Amino acid sequence: MPHHPSVYSAIRQEVYDWRLWASRGVVLAFAALAGLTVVVFTWMTEHALALFSEFENKFWWGPLLWTPAATAAIVWLTRRYAAGAAGSGIPQVMAALTPEVPKACVNLYVSLRLAFAKMVLATGGLLAGLSLGREGPSVQIAAGVLHHARRWLPRQSQVSEHGLLMAGGAAGIAAAFNTPLGGVMFAIEELSRKPEQRNSGLLLAAIVLAGLMAVSVYGNSTYFGVIRVENLSWALLLPGVLVAVCSGLAGGLFARLLQVSLAGLSGDGFSRFRQHSPVRFAALCGLAVAVLGVVSHGDTYGSGYTHTRDMLEGKGDASGLYVLLKFLATWITAWAGVPGGLFAPSLAIGGALGNDIAQLTAYANAPTLIALGMAGFLAAVTQAPLTAFIIVMEMVDGHALVLSLMGSALIASGVSRLISAPLYSSLAQLQIRRLPQT
Repeated sequence: MPHHPSVYSAIRQEVYDWRLWASRGVVLAFAALAGLTVVVFTWMTEHALALFSEFENKFWWGPLLWTPAATAAIVWLTRRYAAGAAGSGIPQVMAALTPEVPKACVNLYVSLRLAFAKMVLATGGLLAGLSLGREGPSVQIAAGVLHHARRWLPRQSQVSEHGLLMAGGAAGIAAAFNTPLGGVMFAIEELSRKPEQRNSGLLLAAIVLAGLMAVSVYGNSTYFGVIRVENLSWALLLPGVLVAVCSGLAGGLFARLLQVSLAGLSGDGFSRFRQHSPVRFAALCGLAVAVLGVVSHGDTYGSGYTHTRDMLEGKGDASGLYVLLKFLATWITAWAGVPGGLFAPSLAIGGALGNDIAQLTAYANAPTLIALGMAGFLAAVTQAPLTAFIIVMEMVDGHALVLSLMGSALIASGVSRLISAPLYSSLAQLQIRRLPQT
């Protein structure tokens, strides 16, 4: 018969093991700090984008000069002082979690220094009007803060460096989107490579605590406001499937385009120019983003948050060109090599795609298709359908849409897999190439 410890001895071990309690206290303290750091980063990015919008409203032509110069400066600073801060941040955390990266090299991808650089440089990207989000950077920032906790843990602590990195990355998503469930699923679906069974409860608590930091500052409000779902019926089937398939095709193309352009394997003139003159290439990208912004009357600048919110509330004009222009602006921004994420722009592109299909099919409740498009395009880009579905679900007021969101995310992700390899895994492999050659 298996030996079962007595209740008394189990309680004694739980109460008197100071290392256990010290580890818990350190992890939870740093989780709260990670959440507050993401809150500060959110404040920085919102004010930066507001300043750019004010500037662009006064001088529509201003971005044609400012955006290229600022983009070149950001890429120069990134390459000179914080090469590990370039791009989304999610591939860096995934690279740090891979077994082939020695512990001594983890700081190439995740550290307090890189977290600070990421905050400043990604904020600069939104001040420049580039099409990027703060959610991917929040993953690397929170992972950097929580990873630092290892220095304060007692010796022989049961909490591993792998667990801290995974919890930190997930805490970044939870705090950035105000979606604790989305953070947990992100950890399971994207970051997890081996089970952390003994400390899974502690690490989940850390993720939720970081998410609650955002709630405590910004209130329990959803990211894009409330999406009202009305009169769900079989009439949703055809438009819903159309949204899912189109999101999968567009998101798969977007992911493939990013992988080819960032790897520089196509051998075209642009890739060679990017390799030999990265700062001048970044200026050219900045000019292209500014031109797209002028053509779209300012809609493609920034994360896409305002445009998506206005669309959900039925405000503003629903330009049929927005999907294409935002798609191009986001791809060019990422190609430039600036620190910045893809989640928010992906939600904006997917939402606009859903809105276009609602207009095309004359579907009565456009916000429903907007939500399906957001889940579908994000799932197609990341090929993490459960994370995408849960993140959008936590923005929705109405349980009736849950199965539809899940279906859209799964169909779109499946279509995307026919076109592209998983985006973040491929970009993580590019990050691993930065390891010093021995």
